[in-house]
Amino acid sequence: MARQNVAEQFVDILVRAGVRRMYGVVGDSLNPIVDAIRRTGDIEWIQVRHEETAAFAAGAEAQITGRLAACAGSCGPGNLHLINGLYDAHRSMAPVLALASHIPSGEIGLGYFQETHPDRLFRECSHYSELISNPRQMPRLLQTAVQHAIGRSGVSVVALPGDIASLPAPEKAVEHALVTARPTVRPGDGEIEKLVRLIDEADKVTLFCGSGTAGAHAEVMEFAGRIKAPIGHALRGKEWIQYENPYDVGMSGLLGYGAAYEATHECDLLVLLGTDFPYNAFLPDDVKIVQVDIRPEHLGRRSQLDLAVWGDVRETLRALNTRVKPKTDRRFLDRMLKKHADALEGVVKAYTRKVEKRTPIHPEYVAAVLDELADDDAVFTVDTGMCNVWAARYLSPNGKRRIIGSFSHGSMANALPQAIGAQFTDRSRQVVSMSGDGGFSMLMGDFLTLVQYDLPVKVVLFNNSSLGMVELEMLVSGLPSYGTTNTNPDFAAIARAAGAYGVRVEKPKQLTGALKDAFRHPGPALVDVVTDPNALSIPPRISAEMVTGFALSASKIVLDGGVGRMIQMARSNLRNVPRP
Repeated sequence: MARQNVAEQFVDILVRAGVRRMYGVVGDSLNPIVDAIRRTGDIEWIQVRHEETAAFAAGAEAQITGRLAACAGSCGPGNLHLINGLYDAHRSMAPVLALASHIPSGEIGLGYFQETHPDRLFRECSHYSELISNPRQMPRLLQTAVQHAIGRSGVSVVALPGDIASLPAPEKAVEHALVTARPTVRPGDGEIEKLVRLIDEADKVTLFCGSGTAGAHAEVMEFAGRIKAPIGHALRGKEWIQYENPYDVGMSGLLGYGAAYEATHECDLLVLLGTDFPYNAFLPDDVKIVQVDIRPEHLGRRSQLDLAVWGDVRETLRALNTRVKPKTDRRFLDRMLKKHADALEGVVKAYTRKVEKRTPIHPEYVAAVLDELADDDAVFTVDTGMCNVWAARYLSPNGKRRIIGSFSHGSMANALPQAIGAQFTDRSRQVVSMSGDGGFSMLMGDFLTLVQYDLPVKVVLFNNSSLGMVELEMLVSGLPSYGTTNTNPDFAAIARAAGAYGVRVEKPKQLTGALKDAFRHPGPALVDVVTDPNALSIPPRISAEMVTGFALSASKIVLDGGVGRMIQMARSNLRNVPRP
């Protein structure tokens, strides 16, 4: 049997680590790796049109499956294109291994054609970024990179010169067992007892949940019921905690709604569960705060804590549920539930009454219809900007749906690339890209990737011919909108020219039929919906704090509008409040 070269060994290790595909654009320095993939049936090379798409797709695949995903870029400009998607994957805690191929090893440091230093460039968006400069570093360096990505839930980058990849792999190289799954971490008994004491002493407790509550829905509900606590959530916690939640008081943050803000400020004890919520302007500074997080570096970096608990949310709550004293006084919970329902009642009719005849089409109406028609286990990928608003307000999680976006990094153009990665994990599962015209046009070339692989992604394009969120930011700051208008083509015609299904919707009565037809189509489809660019209302009073920054302004109902089916849940929860 012929001796393996470094590229073949590299690919074999990825396969052992659970990688199923590698996204990228081919290039000369990548040729040994791509050829090794070609000759194995255990991993697939996915050809995209832009390396940024490759990184976004790998990050989405990792978020859907929980497994390590991989992407690659050729030397210099090729791997530089990965960086934005890698930042997003890293900040989303998605395990991704990025291969940054490099110029010939003997030319490094001499200003060679396309020379960069990827092992330095990617350090800020990775847990591990190293250069393989000698075959003897294999396989230990790659195994270390894999374990960093999986064990610390983020990005690892390996820079590999093309000439090194072609050399024979070392004989008798040590290959150790790879870590391919993370353990659960239970806090120590001392921290648990301190937390129990704080909870038992508090009269009014509020829970605020983030993506770290994934897999802990039952434990959170049991805990909230036991201590009579309202539950608010951040955007990344929405899909994990909002459904079947009789204690729900909405969302806080830039896109917040309901009574979450009041519940976090009017309690005696705020318990942050699995959230690295970045907007400290929304967090109180005059109540006791406890934070539970699997990442110790997240503890206390947003607010001053009375107790920091390092541990998995589910394991922590399992310990608490058997130790905290049940509370009987639910007056605070019931008051917050009523505030939540009243807050939603005040805005729900604004964009849901008699909108079927209004043009341009209200984007809120589009999102509401999309929510109704999409599958119960659909994956939604959401562009940054106004699509975040519609997803936060109108998509209804149910424990089976997934909602993925650039919620921590905040990049434009993420939805279509992430839909590619999500769809490759399961071609039979419905994947819907909620794209804005600005984001879609930025990486529109990779719509061709959908056609090339016949991926049945459905792109629902909210086409308001503007960068709507940026325009809102300008208006809130007292600036006239400038540079925010897009001159757009007929995107549906472009989709059809590319070989996909495409339909343009300009009247509300066309919307339901167009979405149903697109969902029935077996291949890729694009629904270009012309929406109203003036859908948002500005509040009658803008405070000085609002003018100084968008973060605070948006919390004070700048994004006043409908809230979809969430009002139904709020009304239902309110009916469960005991009457005297």
